Amino acid sequence: MDSCCSFKEMKNVACGLLAAWALTAASPVFAANQRLPPLSTESNRCERAFVGNTIGQANGVYDKPLDLRFCDYTNEKSNLKGKSLAAALMSDAKFDGADMSEVVMSKAYAVGASFKGVDFSNAVIDRVNFGKANLQGAVFKNTVLSGSTFDNAQLQDAVFEDTIIGYIDLQKLCTNSTINEEGRAELGCR
Repeated sequence: MDSCCSFKEMKNVACGLLAAWALTAASPVFAANQRLPPLSTESNRCERAFVGNTIGQANGVYDKPLDLRFCDYTNEKSNLKGKSLAAALMSDAKFDGADMSEVVMSKAYAVGASFKGVDFSNAVIDRVNFGKANLQGAVFKNTVLSGSTFDNAQLQDAVFEDTIIGYIDLQKLCTNSTINEEGRAELGCR
């Protein structure tokens, strides 16, 4: 009888672990090698960035996905400032020259997006995947950069003045060879 009960308990634990793994693996924000959901068919999906994600904040929880993929916000100077773009799908979107100061981007997926010359001053950028993104000339002045990845990102002439960044995140960021000497000095790269 004891072996029967322990087998059932082990089976329940295994099922629970499998269910937790399945939920985690299904999220495009947690695992970059996972497939993203289909592109939203909402006619106003790009304009939703101007409202932002109103319930998620840092946890990346949302009532409906904030799908900004392939949207063009070039030189947008007022509508993105201070917005919460938690868990936003931003891959292949264009933000060149936009004012994204004071924005909160947490658990966002921005692989391949273009942020050339974007002002991220006073922003909170937490666990954002900027893989292969173009961040040439982006300004991260007084910005919190935590847990974000910049694999193969272009960071030429990016400004990191007074950026708040953890030691491990700094070590990873400093491996990016596109950061110029001034940026490396601002970050404290060795």
